[in-house]
Amino acid sequence: MAHGHGCSSLTRSEVSSTNAPDGARKDHRVFGNLSDRITASFNQLRGKGRLTEADVNATVTEIRRALLEADVALPVVRAFTAAVREKAVDAARSQALNPGQQVVKIVNEELIEVLGGQTREIHWADRGPTIIMLAGLQGAGKTTLAGKLGRWLRDQGKRVLLVASDLQRPNAVTQLSVVAERAGVHVWAPEPGNGVGDPVAVARSGVEHARTSGYDVVVVDTAGRLGVDAEMMDQAIRIRDAVSPHEILFVLDAMVGQDAVNTSVAFRDGVGFTGVVLSKLDGDARGGAALSVRGVTGAPVLFSSTGEGLTDFERFHADRMASRILDMGDLLTSSSRPSGPWTARRPRTPPPSSPREPSPSTTSWDSCARSARWAP
Repeated sequence: MAHGHGCSSLTRSEVSSTNAPDGARKDHRVFGNLSDRITASFNQLRGKGRLTEADVNATVTEIRRALLEADVALPVVRAFTAAVREKAVDAARSQALNPGQQVVKIVNEELIEVLGGQTREIHWADRGPTIIMLAGLQGAGKTTLAGKLGRWLRDQGKRVLLVASDLQRPNAVTQLSVVAERAGVHVWAPEPGNGVGDPVAVARSGVEHARTSGYDVVVVDTAGRLGVDAEMMDQAIRIRDAVSPHEILFVLDAMVGQDAVNTSVAFRDGVGFTGVVLSKLDGDARGGAALSVRGVTGAPVLFSSTGEGLTDFERFHADRMASRILDMGDLLTSSSRPSGPWTARRPRTPPPSSPREPSPSTTSWDSCARSARWAP
């Protein structure tokens, strides 16, 4: 049986990120400056019955500047703008009606493509528990995100076990125990952490416990580093080989920009990962990471964390993200779109925050040892 450990002092950021109320922040508008710049580039197209190649070039130039200022990786910017220019020039030459709307439609379609296109499902195990390994740099919000993922999986009807294999960062085991309790899932934490214990042995024993106890999903939280280095790679490889995960998700801080994407390439080449989770994807993010990661790494974005509450977590849908960037509203499916001309909408007023959901208990750091739900 996994056992508890004493609570030690935690930083202010760790307390705030873990104790933030569910539903406290739900910002449906992302990448504010990028969104403003791209939509502003369409202004010169309004009211024109026909477009010239010069009109297209001017619009594409503004979009290119907006993407570069948002710290989108240059190869992605070049590919994106080239595709938009080619299709927009073809539309201009065809003398189609509503040429401005045609350009907006083209930009929307290319945004969907660069963000990842069709959303794919998680690779579920045929039998036994599905094993998901989380990796990422220190400070990306990986441990808090493990709790959010656990909560999301629980809401899908899964019985979830979080495994505390980050034994390096101070208080990581304590923090994971608390977020597990708040998410209503169990935690496997046989070691106190803070530099004590073998993370590979913890991962292996946690997966074995999940198999014998009938869990549906195991989420293995691993240690991060300030940068991708040999020690991080070696430990991640040994954990990967010990548990044979069905998914390796790289947690990417959306606030950092393409620098974070570059580190993910190093991790991909050294360890490998099957998908990306964007953390801190709120109104303050510039957009560089989200718009670069698929094109640079080839891995799809599967989830995004949009705030500090446990419920501020969702499947990542490229089409919905593109519509948010273009201020078109959250168009869920093509069937929900009104008939008639395709038009960009005015920015919507963000919806009011959803009511707070009751937490399993009001958790404080002073009571974390007794409040955490330990795996039976």
